[in-house]
Amino acid sequence: MSVRRPELGRFGAYGGRYVPETLVPALDELEALFLTCAAESGFHSELQGLLTEYVGRPTPVTDLPALSAKTGYRVSAKREDLCHTGAHKINNAIGQCLLAQRMGKQRIIAETGAGQHGVATATACARLGLDCTVYMGETDCERQRLNVVRMRMLGAKVVPVTSGTKTLKDALNEALRDWVTNVRDTHYVIGSVAGPHPFPMIVREFQAVIGREARATCLECYGELPDVGVACVGGGSNAMGFFDAFLADDQVRLVGVEAGGLGIETGRHAAPLTSGRPGVLHGAMSYLMQDEAGQVMETHSVSAGLDYPSVGPEHSHLKDTHRVEYCSVTDDQALEAFTEVARLEGIVVALETAHAFAAVLQPGFAAPGSRVMVNLSGRGDKDMETAARLLGY
Repeated sequence: MSVRRPELGRFGAYGGRYVPETLVPALDELEALFLTCAAESGFHSELQGLLTEYVGRPTPVTDLPALSAKTGYRVSAKREDLCHTGAHKINNAIGQCLLAQRMGKQRIIAETGAGQHGVATATACARLGLDCTVYMGETDCERQRLNVVRMRMLGAKVVPVTSGTKTLKDALNEALRDWVTNVRDTHYVIGSVAGPHPFPMIVREFQAVIGREARATCLECYGELPDVGVACVGGGSNAMGFFDAFLADDQVRLVGVEAGGLGIETGRHAAPLTSGRPGVLHGAMSYLMQDEAGQVMETHSVSAGLDYPSVGPEHSHLKDTHRVEYCSVTDDQALEAFTEVARLEGIVVALETAHAFAAVLQPGFAAPGSRVMVNLSGRGDKDMETAARLLGY
């Protein structure tokens, strides 16, 4: 694994470590171990074995002929929904749990919004014989009840968080409090490219398998790279993993799609890159939804996995350097795309992923005939109750 290591833990002005002193030795230990494992063939063999035989990698790239006919682009999808547990989150969860084993830490904690990271972490812990506790906002527990049941079935303890907005931000707060208290015997498996250094680097590297596979498949099957790569962005792990392989290819346009909620103009959204400014949250400097006094603003999205007021610091750097374009789509647009992809292609995507497809479905998104690849980050089983309620099924 060739690691792109951010100098001093920063991506331009973003990133860093804004954490209690108690956590610094644990973060130092984690970074050193990760860099050692990244150069160690034994770790690679164990990780690759699990990704192949347990997770089901490599995942395919699927051409989407009906969407191509509708849009005028050559649309395809990188199928992370076909991973074991139904989303990309398992790539990182397996990797970090292997690191925890090597540190001799048998207790794992995690936060989750849509529940996919929680399910992935609970799954990895069950496979590797680790104790698992997952923090999840009470609101998200209600709208993602299926994933709560899945986590408990896998042996994890699910802790509903009742403070604040009762969503992902508050689950992260509680998980960090737990880690500060129990840092000696506990590893915190952060699910996105957010948080203090080295987590943005580590999560990106474990998710970079998505982009490597997508790039190789494009060259093998099409003889060319995509013209446009598209992914939804909440904290940003699926997008960062997908984009990573194409960052040096200037001819590949990269587009990250945030949750526009009820509309950016309403303030009821979760789009910090579209309508935020730099600030510190959960241990890192990044774009953040905050008011004039610097207080974190409440977010809204139909998608629990995108309902977060900040974003991974590398995304902030990519925005400022104009390497990646970031835009937003509304709840209504995402729900429309959710329905369109299901009816036209027979694939029920996660509401998170539906945001990426919604952008692609907008008139004039790309030049006619362009090859557009969407990172299909997860399947939509978990969203059936929400979709049924909102769509009247």
